[in-house]
Amino acid sequence: MTKAGSKGGNLRDKLDGNELDLSLSDLNEVPVKELAALPKATVLDLSCNKLTTLPSDFCGLTHLVKLDLSKNKLQQLPADFGRLVNLQHLDLLNNKLVTLPVSFAQLKVIIHKPVFLWPAMRKADRSITLLILPQLAFPVGRTQNLKWLDLKDNPLDPVLAKVAGDCLDEKQCKQCANKVLQHMKAVQADQERERQRRMEVERVEAEKKREAKQRAKEAQERELRKREKAEEKERRRKEYDALKASKREQEKKPKKETNQAPKSKSGSRPRKPPPRKHTRSWAVLKLLLPLLLLCVAGGLVACRVTELQQQPLCTSVNTIYDNAVQGLRRHEIFQWVLQTDSQQ
Repeated sequence: MTKAGSKGGNLRDKLDGNELDLSLSDLNEVPVKELAALPKATVLDLSCNKLTTLPSDFCGLTHLVKLDLSKNKLQQLPADFGRLVNLQHLDLLNNKLVTLPVSFAQLKVIIHKPVFLWPAMRKADRSITLLILPQLAFPVGRTQNLKWLDLKDNPLDPVLAKVAGDCLDEKQCKQCANKVLQHMKAVQADQERERQRRMEVERVEAEKKREAKQRAKEAQERELRKREKAEEKERRRKEYDALKASKREQEKKPKKETNQAPKSKSGSRPRKPPPRKHTRSWAVLKLLLPLLLLCVAGGLVACRVTELQQQPLCTSVNTIYDNAVQGLRRHEIFQWVLQTDSQQ
């Protein structure tokens, strides 16, 4: 691989003013680092070499004003070729170029030139009037762009070849530069519109996906709420059925006990009948019993103490009483009771 340093010595030796001639140097690649060290070399001739590509850092040589790359084997220019914004003269004759990079449209720059205005302003301060002239700068642009271009003898795309036309004289080469720049700007605008369209399509698609995802999420949440409501309803229904069943069981228990009461006779242990309530006759009997006992006691006393002892009825009563007392005295307890009574 041949470089300018090994073929022609130091590049500074070839620098003539602002012109650097590296033509016919049998170069396979451009010595970009050495060229970057020579910012004064605004005119560079690399014609009649064996260059097939330009490195991407070649686009950093923004000090170049005139560049001759004719009669090489260049198949394409770097994508950032438009960074050479100071380029005014470009010769690409007799290469193998088919298209130009879109950044080629940037070989046009607006240089701002300040214009100063002094608007008069009056300020009154009692008897003194001052004239104030502030200096205001407004940028006004002038266009400096590629002015000369030669694309002859390249297998250009038919559309680009038609735009470039012939470059047989100075006027035609200037027209070629102007037309190609306009064409590349249109291509750049079309690509920008296409990029914006793709971005819009992607945005719409992303929005649709987001909305579809949101709808799916909402549908899932609705389905979950619906299932929870159904489960809650089923739970309440089961609780209601269990409550009704419990009430029915409680209502059936007294009936079962009533139905099972007659059957208890055939069982091993018949159930005791419930205690009867005190009737009115039993209350009357309770009242008459003390009176009856009192009458018997009175009659007994009358028969034992009074003159009625000799009567047949009292005789029988006394006999019964004496027999009863004799029978009771045979038991020790009654004897003790009778002794106690006699002592008292």
